[in-house]
Amino acid sequence: MTSAHPTSPSAAPGGAYIHNIGYRHYDGPRLGRAYARRSLFSQSLRGAYGLGRSAKSKVLPLLLFVTMCLPAAIMVAVAVVTKAAALPVGYSRYAVYLQAVIGLYLAAQAPQSVSRDLRFKSVPLYFSRPIERVDYVVSKFAAMAAALFILSGVPLLILYVGALLAKLDFLDQTKGLGQGLVSVALLSLLFAGIGLVVSAATPRRGFGVAAVIAVLTIPYGAVSAVQNIAFVQGNESAVGWLGLFSPITLIDGVQSTFLGGSSSFPNGLAPTTGAGFVYLLATLAVIVGCYALLTRRYRKAGL
Repeated sequence: MTSAHPTSPSAAPGGAYIHNIGYRHYDGPRLGRAYARRSLFSQSLRGAYGLGRSAKSKVLPLLLFVTMCLPAAIMVAVAVVTKAAALPVGYSRYAVYLQAVIGLYLAAQAPQSVSRDLRFKSVPLYFSRPIERVDYVVSKFAAMAAALFILSGVPLLILYVGALLAKLDFLDQTKGLGQGLVSVALLSLLFAGIGLVVSAATPRRGFGVAAVIAVLTIPYGAVSAVQNIAFVQGNESAVGWLGLFSPITLIDGVQSTFLGGSSSFPNGLAPTTGAGFVYLLATLAVIVGCYALLTRRYRKAGL
């Protein structure tokens, strides 16, 4: 609605005045549902790095981003100076090594992405526009996954450029980069789904932060402890299967089986090829399940 020039008020019986402020209907282009979906995605992605928000909101995500990139830069410098024959860490293993940083980032940003909408009852306002619940879920999911992919993918590009500067084999490094990007793409989708599902369960951002940290760390600690016990007792076949019960060990199992990485399981035991397919299917099932749970969570607009 746009305002025309107001006209002079006319007197009404009883001394009241009627003001004609000249509102007229908007006749311009209507950008529609696709534009609203893209806008929600871009704003959510920007918000994940504090862009468009206060300076204080930018500190933690940018600090964690630098923390993710710094080890890659150091490895590159060492490889160039020492003329190493290979990088110290493989592309698909890098994110697994720095899982704690990724977990902290997710715990900080996933609640910020959805909890405030729930707390301030702004979800019905989104649905009053040409946007459906599925658009809201897809946009938030895609934005969080994209933010995690940037966080974990940029260090791989730093490693790749450094490897080429160190004159390592071009084909091997390009293949490794591709495998690493597939690994972090799966990690980003998995972690984004888990983080958003947990965060959407409560409108309290603090509770969401604590819950995301707990969901990522407690299963990993428990699985690692039980794997070590199984290995000490000589039950090596159980070591591979136990990794199915933690998000980061799921990714570790996939990347060590199919993406050329080494395993962080006890004694470097990687899942068998058959078990690796189970790991991959379990990872995809969790991603799809998280999307379904988010869709169900936002089924009612009046949250």
